[in-house]
Amino acid sequence: MRRNDGFAYPPLRQRLYSVWYRHMRVYTRNLLSNGLPPFLEPLLFLVGVGLGLGRYITESMEGLAYIEFLGTGLLVTTAMFTASFECTYGTFIRLEYDRVYDGMLAAPITASNLIVGEILWAGTKGFFFSFAVLCILTAFQILHLPQALLAPFVGFLTGVMFASMSLLVTSFVKTINHFNFYMTGFLSPMFFFSGVVFPVSNLPPTVRFVAEIVPLTHAVRLARAACTSRYDVHLLGDLAYIAVFIALVGALAVRRLRRRLVN
Repeated sequence: MRRNDGFAYPPLRQRLYSVWYRHMRVYTRNLLSNGLPPFLEPLLFLVGVGLGLGRYITESMEGLAYIEFLGTGLLVTTAMFTASFECTYGTFIRLEYDRVYDGMLAAPITASNLIVGEILWAGTKGFFFSFAVLCILTAFQILHLPQALLAPFVGFLTGVMFASMSLLVTSFVKTINHFNFYMTGFLSPMFFFSGVVFPVSNLPPTVRFVAEIVPLTHAVRLARAACTSRYDVHLLGDLAYIAVFIALVGALAVRRLRRRLVN
């Protein structure tokens, strides 16, 4: 790839890796404070909700004990939240306050490379956070290896999916306080109505229809299937949904943010 002045860009994989590597170096600079919460947060939630509420829920949910049902859902919700925070507040601060992107765009990369690198980094954090939850679940023998090892890869897809959507939201936001509407008005309700804390099949038909539209429901199904080795043909529909969502929303986010970065 060459610019108008004849300068040749490095290979695409190197440009994307440079963005990913920059974020990784910043994140690991404070490894203890950044790396410990992903292990502590699911532990507190499982003890407070899974064990506490689970004592009163005696019937199985989709053939699983309640704490197993809840734990398999937490594997991807943690990826959802970390990718969403990374690509809303994190991206906005780098864009408007720290002006990090001004310096990055002075390097031989394009605005599109930068945005795709952001998405891949958020997906990596989704993988790591899902892996952290998996470590807690296996340590307490709620889930068992090796079948659950595929779950962090679902976390990666979840991170990429919500990074794409969050970057699209960021492209519209003019002040950082507006992210409260996205976090509180969209992500938090989706946590409760996407099959994480109770089955989607128990919802009223209208709410169930909405639950099938939002992206988290499909990620939860894939993660639960990966943890329990209960695969069926309907999961291909969930996988297709995630792939199409990433392609369409990601392309729109790249287009809108590229315009904002260049201007």
